[in-house]
Amino acid sequence: MTKERRSNKWAFLLYQESAPDNYLEVLESMHVPFVLSPWHDKDINKETGEFKKPHKHGALFFGSLKSYSQVSELLTEHLNTPAHVEIVMSPKGMYDYFTHAENPEKTLYDINDIEFGCGFELDKFLLSNNNNQFLTTVIDIIEKHNFTEFNNLVRYARTENPQLLNLIMNKTYFFAKYLDSRRHSSQQKQAIKGEYDD
Repeated sequence: MTKERRSNKWAFLLYQESAPDNYLEVLESMHVPFVLSPWHDKDINKETGEFKKPHKHGALFFGSLKSYSQVSELLTEHLNTPAHVEIVMSPKGMYDYFTHAENPEKTLYDINDIEFGCGFELDKFLLSNNNNQFLTTVIDIIEKHNFTEFNNLVRYARTENPQLLNLIMNKTYFFAKYLDSRRHSSQQKQAIKGEYDD
């Protein structure tokens, strides 16, 4: 049944021992947006207790619907992957699986080791699938640097963490209000302090 279904999002496995050294160049040459997990080289087989073979989870995002056999043949021929491919049912689930974000009992992998190309928009993907973590990160940055002005936050994100810029732009109202309230409470504290100093 699965083999007859068509989708524009397909997941696959890439084993380190059989992947070509230039696997990124090969993917780029296919001209299909792609994203790859970090190398999963610390996963443990529950039955044997041994490390699983190092591998990456990947996904291709086609511009049109493709069949199981079309995608399987493309990947086995160019990247020497296992023939089995799966339809991506949930990009969020895929992201969590890439890093084991929702499985603290498994080895956690760094989102900075995610590889992508051919127009895949990692920033948008990360933000849409990990919004809460990024919101918390930006709030922590505001507190740490004691920002009270929106332009300071934007300048910081542009130079120090461009991934966050999209989130800040999408949540401008929230962050502007949050910064306003920080500035307001800071001014109140100074006014109260001034009264007691007189």
